[in-house]
Parts: sequence; structure tokens; C-alpha cells
Amino acid sequence: MLNGIRIVEVEGLGPGPFAAMLLADMGADVITIHRKGSAITPGMPERSLLDRGKRSIALDLKDSRDLSIAKRLIATADALIEGFRPGVMEKLGLGPEDCHQINPKLVYGRMTGWGQRSPLSNTAGHDLNYIALSGALSYASPPGEPPITPATLVGDIGGGAMYLVAGLLAGLLNARSTDKGTVVDAAIYDGSAHMMNLLMSLRQTGNLSDTRGSSLLDGPHWSRTYACADGGFISVQCLEPKFYARFLEILGLSDDAEFAQQYEQSAWPHLTERMKEIFAQKPRDEWAALFQNTDACVAPVLSPQEAQGHPMNAARQTWIDHDEIPQAAAAPRFSTYNWHPQPSPKRGEHTQEILNDLPPASSG
Repeated sequence: MLNGIRIVEVEGLGPGPFAAMLLADMGADVITIHRKGSAITPGMPERSLLDRGKRSIALDLKDSRDLSIAKRLIATADALIEGFRPGVMEKLGLGPEDCHQINPKLVYGRMTGWGQRSPLSNTAGHDLNYIALSGALSYASPPGEPPITPATLVGDIGGGAMYLVAGLLAGLLNARSTDKGTVVDAAIYDGSAHMMNLLMSLRQTGNLSDTRGSSLLDGPHWSRTYACADGGFISVQCLEPKFYARFLEILGLSDDAEFAQQYEQSAWPHLTERMKEIFAQKPRDEWAALFQNTDACVAPVLSPQEAQGHPMNAARQTWIDHDEIPQAAAAPRFSTYNWHPQPSPKRGEHTQEILNDLPPASSG
């Protein structure tokens, strides 16, 4: 889908490499500038899953000769991705103004936690900190318990990488029609807050409360996970009345007057306790089989390894083994483009190949 688009990625952490991987999955020619000698983080594998489908060139951007190579490479690119603190790329001579002088159409993607300009721009932080301050963490636990530390999907990926990709694609479309590049300021703080708008829309109907456990999606007995007899878990989220009715029918509770009060908030705590007792009676997979292929909106909680063996995966091939690493296939899918697993390069594997393809350095 992105055939003919070249992205230069300056090696970074987390959301930047993930965004570049997604663009490579879509067919872009992604060239990662890896640090010479060692990984940005000690202990990183020789081949990173997040580098799949990319090409790698190893450069020392503090070396004038390698910096010149980087600039020649950027001159051939449609977009650039970097994830340093504000000002770092400028000190290297690779800030947006420097790069736009050599490539006016370049879409310059910047990935940070706090944004390029904010009171915290030059302050260290991680996923949990960004989503804590943005408001995205506030509902992430049952009532009375500290918010849990979620996987980095909420901040680094959802609020960071995905918004960076959206910004880059918008910038590329705009550059195509205007011949002008742009700077994409993607901040995890901003993106994770933006994702909250779906929940904020519930305020219009009175179905969202600042108090955890009192809102439409985090309070009811029909919107949560339950422990099963074998220590596994089952998820339930039958929001609409027709799905809730099917849920009760399968459990043999259709005639239970207490469970008939689906939206009665005062009944939720008691009904939750009853549900805990019910699901504790059987192992997870027995419950999963009971609800399989029904509209009750119930599913087992699987690990990625377990998901690989589920019939859904047999049909979709979403989880695959490649390079001896379990990984998720590219998403979304396209009717005109069939993605196949691509290898991850060793650091600097394509250095000579990329150098051979670069236009000659300007004599000036």
C-alpha cells in the first residue's frame, strides 16, 4: 500500500520503532539508522521484532562523515521518524529546519511523551506517567484499588505510535498535493487523552462517573472479568439488552428477578458477587465452550501463546511464528495487498547496499 514511500527512522525506543514497523508492514521502504557498535538499550537482541521488514544502516551521527551520509539519505526520504527529547536532533544538525533545507517535502515525525513544547518537555517519563497525567489511567482498576500498570498498549502504542502513523500519513498526503513538508508533533500525553473521547461521550447520557466502578462500562456485573475454578478468567460485556438476555438464558437465569435489573446501578455490586460465585464453579475452558458462537458477548482471557492455538487464529492467522519469535501479523488487512512475514535485519546489515544506492555527495 505504501510502495514507493521511503521512511528514515533514527533508532529510538518503543513507539517510534513500532510506528516504523507498521509503515513497513504496509509496504514502505523503512531504513533505520542504527547506532554503530551497540544497541540504544543494552541487552537488546541482535534482531528486533520491531525492525521486521526494515533495512538497517549503522551510523555514528556525532561523526561528521556519518552525519553527511544521514543527510544524503534524508534527502531521498518522504518522511523521518525520531523519538529523542526536544532539541537532541537539532544539536546533531538534523532538526526539522536542517532537514527541510535539504528536503522541503519531508514529513518530519517526532515521538515524545510530553510533546515538543510543554512544561514537561525536557522531563523524563514513561508510559505509566504519561497516561496518568492525561487522565487515561484513571479507570484502570476496580473501585478502592490503585490503578494498575497496564501494558504499554494504552500509552506507547495507542496514544503514541498509532497517532504518529496517522500524522505521518496525513502529512504525506498533504505533501503530495502541496510539495511542502510538515512537522508531526506526536505526544503520548495528547494521544492517550484523545482516546478518552469515546468515554467522554458517555457523559452526555449520564453514563460516565469520575468515581471508578460507577460508570456504564466499569461498574456493571455484565462488564468485567471473572475468575474461574481453574484460576483462568472469562470476560463478559453484554451491554445491549438482547445480548444480556442471551447471556442470562445460557446461564439459566432468565427468570431470576434480581438479574432482570440490568441497568440498576444499586444492584450491580450484589449481582457482581453472585456472578463471581457462578463463574468460580467451572474451569475457564468449560465456560468458553458453553458460550462459544453465541451472542452473549463472553470470551476467555487468553495469553498470546494460547491465542495462537484458538480456532480464531486458525482462521485469521493473526498470531504467527517467524524468526523463532511469536508475533502478530500486520493489521489492518487490504484486499489489494497481501502481507507476508518479513525478516528483521541485523544492525547495520544493509549499510553497504544503502550507501551504494545513495546519490553522490554534492561537491559544494
